[in-house]
Amino acid sequence: MAEPGLEIDGISKKYGAVVALQQMTFDVRPGELFGFVGSNGAGKTTTMRIALGVLSADAGEVRYAGERITHETRRHIGYMPEERGLYPKMKVGEQLTYLARLHGMAAGEAKASAGKWTERLGVAARRDDEVEKLSLGNQQRVQLAAALVHEPRILVLDEPFSGLDPVAVDVMSGVLREKAAEGVPVVFSSHQLDLVERLCDRIGIVRNGRMEACGSVPELRSVAGGAIRLLVDAPAAPPDWATALPGVRVLGREGDVTELELGEGGDDQAVLRVALDTGPVREFTRKQPSLTDLFRSVVSGHQEAA
Repeated sequence: MAEPGLEIDGISKKYGAVVALQQMTFDVRPGELFGFVGSNGAGKTTTMRIALGVLSADAGEVRYAGERITHETRRHIGYMPEERGLYPKMKVGEQLTYLARLHGMAAGEAKASAGKWTERLGVAARRDDEVEKLSLGNQQRVQLAAALVHEPRILVLDEPFSGLDPVAVDVMSGVLREKAAEGVPVVFSSHQLDLVERLCDRIGIVRNGRMEACGSVPELRSVAGGAIRLLVDAPAAPPDWATALPGVRVLGREGDVTELELGEGGDDQAVLRVALDTGPVREFTRKQPSLTDLFRSVVSGHQEAA
């Protein structure tokens, strides 16, 4: 059994008649990068704020290393809010040192850590500048430094890649990988699904305050099925030649190329046999769904069920 890291167990939250979270449950293991994705208003930020103790849950609990999170535990969490939470008129270096001291670091250690992270994140030259004088991208780098400066045991980041240029995205990605390699559980939300797919060990897809799908991308793909791309050299073939196949949905057709999705009961060999009866098959390939495809499948599947 894997060593417990950060555990979100059955968290529910209401605001009056509005249900924000419904039995939200997932875990982030030590040394794991966990991507938390969902539409706006799905419940990601509310979950993170409850984990931090900023909000209280109506039910459920948050644990770290098997123990319920306390005020002392929260001193060791690095949190990056979606809305920048820095003091705009305070200098970068002074601010990071101050935040590190609030988390229990000694003065010298806090100053050294502030210097280390401004250097690592490419804002060392702006250490004596007020935050409000920085570009939005550099403010985002400083916000990440604020989450890291006290050397946290857990990282919880809300849209950390928002507004960053590709170079800054690479820097931040490298830092998150380094922290995971040190054994830190890292959870972050993002709408940049291609980045989440590339970076994360596991991914949770949230809808209407509930965890709808959770696992590695290969695991999610195995549940979602896949698509087949066919190039059939049969110009005279009827456009609906594949629609009667059981467990098959036609995603699109352009010229002689037909793209199909295999659902429950779909048989790729049966598809191939029918395609060969239609005309010579020049291409027959399985197309792995991207995280964007998986996300759409989860959301649209529940809309159809509703």
